[in-house]
Amino acid sequence: MVISTFANAQSIQIKGRVTDAETGDGMPFVNVFFKGTSIGKTTDFDGYYSITTSTPTDSLVASYIGYIAKTKYVNRSLGNQVIDFQLSSNEVKLDEVVVVAGENPAFPIMRNVIKNKDKNDKRSLSAYEYESYNKIEFDIDHLSEKLRRNKTLQKITQVMDSIERIAGEDGKPILPIFISESLSNVYYRKTPQKKREFILKTNITGIGMQDGSLLSQLVGSSFQEYNFYNNWLNILEKDFVSPMADGWKASYDFLLNDSLYVGEHWCYRIDFTPKRVQDLAFSGTMWIESKTYALKQIDVTVGKGANLNFVEKIKIQQELEPTSGNAWLPSRTRVLIDVAEIRDESPGMLAKFYTSNKNFKINQPKDLKFYDVPLELAEDAQQKEAGYWDAKRHDSLTSTEKNVYVMIDSVRNLPTVKTYVEILNIAINGYKKVGPVDVGPYVLAYGLNTVEGHRFQLGFKTNADFSRKWVVKAYAAYGTKDTRLKYSAELQRIISRKPWTIAGIKRRYDLERIGLLTDDIYDNTLLLTASRFGTLRRPFMSTENTFYVQTDVRKGITQRIKLRQMDFNPLYNFSYLKNPEDGDNSPLLTRFSTTELVMETRITKDETFLQNDNERISLGTNKPVISLQYTLGLKGILGGDFSYHKFSLTASQDVRLGILGRSYYAINAAYIPGKLPYPLLFNHLGNQTYFYNSSSYNLMNYFEFSSDQYVSLNYQHNFEGLLFNRIPLMRKLKWRMLATANVLKGSLREENLHLYPQTVNQSSILPPIQPLGSMPYVEVGYGIENIFKFIRIDAVHRLTYLNQPGVRKFGIFVTTQFKL
Repeated sequence: MVISTFANAQSIQIKGRVTDAETGDGMPFVNVFFKGTSIGKTTDFDGYYSITTSTPTDSLVASYIGYIAKTKYVNRSLGNQVIDFQLSSNEVKLDEVVVVAGENPAFPIMRNVIKNKDKNDKRSLSAYEYESYNKIEFDIDHLSEKLRRNKTLQKITQVMDSIERIAGEDGKPILPIFISESLSNVYYRKTPQKKREFILKTNITGIGMQDGSLLSQLVGSSFQEYNFYNNWLNILEKDFVSPMADGWKASYDFLLNDSLYVGEHWCYRIDFTPKRVQDLAFSGTMWIESKTYALKQIDVTVGKGANLNFVEKIKIQQELEPTSGNAWLPSRTRVLIDVAEIRDESPGMLAKFYTSNKNFKINQPKDLKFYDVPLELAEDAQQKEAGYWDAKRHDSLTSTEKNVYVMIDSVRNLPTVKTYVEILNIAINGYKKVGPVDVGPYVLAYGLNTVEGHRFQLGFKTNADFSRKWVVKAYAAYGTKDTRLKYSAELQRIISRKPWTIAGIKRRYDLERIGLLTDDIYDNTLLLTASRFGTLRRPFMSTENTFYVQTDVRKGITQRIKLRQMDFNPLYNFSYLKNPEDGDNSPLLTRFSTTELVMETRITKDETFLQNDNERISLGTNKPVISLQYTLGLKGILGGDFSYHKFSLTASQDVRLGILGRSYYAINAAYIPGKLPYPLLFNHLGNQTYFYNSSSYNLMNYFEFSSDQYVSLNYQHNFEGLLFNRIPLMRKLKWRMLATANVLKGSLREENLHLYPQTVNQSSILPPIQPLGSMPYVEVGYGIENIFKFIRIDAVHRLTYLNQPGVRKFGIFVTTQFKL
């Protein structure tokens, strides 16, 4: 009896890990306990737990909100044992809350959270800095048996010996395609608000990855910023309302679930769900520290019910630490984005992000100049150094992650994979890399129009393998109808990368259209491609010779100077009076040449740039972008026929309005004080197709109006799910409403109108140009987007100049678009 009692009283220890059955990742904050008792522990941030007790039961349970609880057998005769769990996700739904008297007990806590936001938020510090370790992994999931039997995929699965181990005992098989690690130093200053990240090292392995220089700038912590003290979190270019937003009560239901220790901090556990499933909001749990009402831990999920395309689930888990300055800084963050399958048999994708921060320093701001480059990559960041990552990683790689590196290296060397990757790169980038040259772009390889007939074009540009200082670009094109050979050749020199400074010279001979010049639409690939098809109105052959210099004068200010000589040779009936004051006695001219000196200043704030080989890519900004341009026409220099001045101002911004959606506006103003033929004036772009074009006035005819001075406003507001999410029968459609407005106020002086004769040889009437009157041109529209996820329909009303011949007062336009 003594021996039996002693045996029963001895303690046992159970260790293990709880992972997500779908992703294989560790699950933090999971309750693991003996069934029928209060004996248990909560898993740490990586999903591990350890329980020691002398009174175990024969069943151990792992339970977490949003997941199906799981029970496993415990052998009480063993002193030490390992029990792992894999949990499958389930729809999140809070238990019904019945309040007999008073208010919801979670509400007083939430009011204190909001009251103390300013001091607990890391942005309250005058400055902070830390070392950040980031890990990113992309996996292909939902590999059905049918797909695995595919002949092409069979060659891949033959080398996937570790696939089941990666998925886990109860999990689904996944195919890793990309994994990266980076180590960087992050710096923040409050006044003025500045941020900088210096990436020290990167370690990148991926299928189809040729050069990691661009990706090395994307794998740092700058793109993994999740601050729940903000009212809104921007994820995948969508705005999600935070459960700690100032208007928390309007968007969420809350439940005070428990009070417990999280590490050394006594915390309130509060569960929450969105009031409307379709809203861009979270379901989950947060742990609030009881003394400071600061956020200690949070675990949130966005389910497939949200008004979001192509995304099955978003999951964010974060752990924060207090600092001596009262504010709390995120120490570890894990993010999962589950990209949905387009069809039942097609695979999906998992994107997994992990960030660990340590060595915090607070309230020690650097000099302002230190923050001039927001994102910088060390010159030796991609160089491999033996033992570096073993010493510098904040957490050791798991056996699964080690298998991921091996698997990716094996799969990406398969000839079949290399072929498919090359095809995909061509489809995305438009170019095929052939040694030091990229051949393309293929999207412009063919055109069909009334002037050229069948147009064939082939071009190339050099890449960094050719030179990191010199760039050569060229193309040749031929039309079967006009039998003209067109071409372009450009030589560019990268003078400096810090600050970005380039200079170049270019010669181009090609077909152009008045009002739709290639230089104006070069960044709009779809519009540029479409301009090579169909009926070309008012075409002309252009010969251009250009020299340009561009540099960043300082952070946020870019200066560009260009000297351009151009010959205008019309392919339609065009002429103007050389001396309009002589009336009919004036000679008629059909061609002209110009020489221009163009100076452009671009001003913006908080814009981040990436360097991709010999190109610089802007990631945009939500601050206003202002462009000032002055053009000086030089008569008598390099054959220029006119002396003139042009002034223009452009201001645009993408404005986030939280629950109200997003707005975009562009304001343009321009002025020409001189006398010029109308091809050199402002010919406003109309649209006589049935496809909506945000760059044009959609109910204005082609060349309906010209101006020598004007001001315009283009405005679009996307309501996201604000309206339709609140209509019961419309919610499941996930449609989104939008509104548009285009306003143009312009004029044309008499001296410019009198440059054109009404007839030539008393026979052919020239195409007239027409000014706007005292009333502005106005069109307004409304529409629905996200129809079948890709289709947008706009209804547009023209409100002014309704008596013009052949105009449409109302139009329906269809557009296809890809938006999350």
